[in-house]
Amino acid sequence: MKRITINDYKDIQPQGDTVLVLGYFDGIHLGHKALLDKARAIADQRGLTVTVLTFPESPRLAFTRFSPDLLRHLTSAERRFQLFEEYGVEQLYLTDFTSSFAATTPEAFIENYIKGLQASVVVVGFDYHFGNTRATVAELKELFDGEVEVVEEVQLNGEKVSSTRIRKAVQEGKIYEANQLLGYPFETRGIVVHGDARGRTIGYPTANLAPLDAVHLPADGVYVADVVIAGQRYRAMASVGKNVTFDGTELRLEAHIFGFERYIYGEKITIYWLEKIRDMIKFDGIDALMTQMKEDERTALTWKDHD
Repeated sequence: MKRITINDYKDIQPQGDTVLVLGYFDGIHLGHKALLDKARAIADQRGLTVTVLTFPESPRLAFTRFSPDLLRHLTSAERRFQLFEEYGVEQLYLTDFTSSFAATTPEAFIENYIKGLQASVVVVGFDYHFGNTRATVAELKELFDGEVEVVEEVQLNGEKVSSTRIRKAVQEGKIYEANQLLGYPFETRGIVVHGDARGRTIGYPTANLAPLDAVHLPADGVYVADVVIAGQRYRAMASVGKNVTFDGTELRLEAHIFGFERYIYGEKITIYWLEKIRDMIKFDGIDALMTQMKEDERTALTWKDHD
């Protein structure tokens, strides 16, 4: 897949007639996959390529009072690029959603970007908006003289699949639901760093993780997880939160990896979050904590996907 970053439409160098997919992809979920699958099917049928035009950061940054959450994603940039490629995208155009981009009229957007990219067919979701008037899909069909394919709402359990729904699930610790909506496990990449080394003293050494990407973290709690280290996948129990039993005040992200004893400080690992086991609890002492951790271990080691 060719990845091209442009400042504006003048930087576009079209690669021939293409099927163009438009939207903002914060974590590529089942709804986004439906767009990309539709584009790939049309491209294969007609001997065309698939191009995506999107934004590396949220368009809301150009309109909304800033909060750090606006810079956090559901899926890291690298993982998103990987998924685009897996789902059949050949050219990925990235442009920042700036005030001047936001001021583009629908007509100018079609002329400069859609026609500039030589789109024979445009694929969009039913709720897509564009241009400074937030023009609708109906207006896109009216203004663009090429073909427009509209992908209808994708639902899971009777509700729309959306980034908003997935963010809410992640923030509430409903990781299994988030994974179903994404179509792959929610993940956190990071570097293993030194912590308090307290886990080692109670027989549960943990890898403390400093996250590498601006990605949302699950709600505080203990989770069943898989951890990938140097290409090898291991079952683990992972936790997010302050170590309240030991009066911790800093947010910690750590994983006890079963059947793994090597020191891995400085290595990059990925935690795949599978399902929440329990909330963070303040225990009366080490014995109560150990009893619970043995129970958590049993849960993590016997966990199987529901499907």
